[in-house]
Amino acid sequence: MPSDPALELRGRLVRSLGALREMLPGSLVERQRACGKPNCRCADGQHLHPQYQLSVFSKGQLKTFHVPPEAAGEVRRRVDLHRRFQEAATRIAQLNLRRWRREKEQKDKAKQPRP
Repeated sequence: MPSDPALELRGRLVRSLGALREMLPGSLVERQRACGKPNCRCADGQHLHPQYQLSVFSKGQLKTFHVPPEAAGEVRRRVDLHRRFQEAATRIAQLNLRRWRREKEQKDKAKQPRP
């Protein structure tokens, strides 16, 4: 039986989704800020501290969550996993649409009376 490359690609994409189970929605935002301590290095306005936030759009509102600097790399990785999930889901849906249209065309052709 001949293999269908689109079906094989869809299978690989679906199997790859298990690796994405730690994904986080949203965006990791990095800002620079002064801490407010008069004797800190940031008091000159030049050597500011990084501040990280996870921004998530939920139920029609933007929510932000503080991310400790030591967790920023892991949060960034998990947000990237969500982006990869969205890309894979889009590709799977497009493959399914293409297959469905092809099957529909074949069924429509089979229903047409032969001259």
